[in-house]
Amino acid sequence: MVEESTTHFVVAVAATVFRDGRVLAMRRSPVREAGPGLWETLSGRVREGEDPLDAVRREIEEECGLDVRVWPRPVTCYQARRAGHPMIVVVYRADAAPGAVRLSDEHDAHAWLTAEEFAATTSLAPLARAVALAWRLERDDGAADAPPGAR
Repeated sequence: MVEESTTHFVVAVAATVFRDGRVLAMRRSPVREAGPGLWETLSGRVREGEDPLDAVRREIEEECGLDVRVWPRPVTCYQARRAGHPMIVVVYRADAAPGAVRLSDEHDAHAWLTAEEFAATTSLAPLARAVALAWRLERDDGAADAPPGAR
């Protein structure tokens, strides 16, 4: 008989927000408990009963205030750890309309980077791979899965 695992995973979402071929990178505030100074994309936990697509839209609004169009199909997902707890991160792509980024208290800086620049800036290799994959969707035939007007 196989013993059932009792490990519980935190579910999080990450948004790869693009404008003009560049992804929005956010630097975590130095006063944050998790990852102070870390360059990442917009991200956060999925609340109990919340759909991941709704969660990524909420996180984008809370953390940067940009008007975006989120592609409804996730780009990828990966496993990570936060504060010693296992986590599944579901990654979405979004395209930003013109407008200024509004920083929340979670981040103290932002930059619009190419996928290569993001990979060189972040220490989160799985997220860097997700950004590169999301960037390629715009240029590959895979963009056929995108909503109208998103590419």
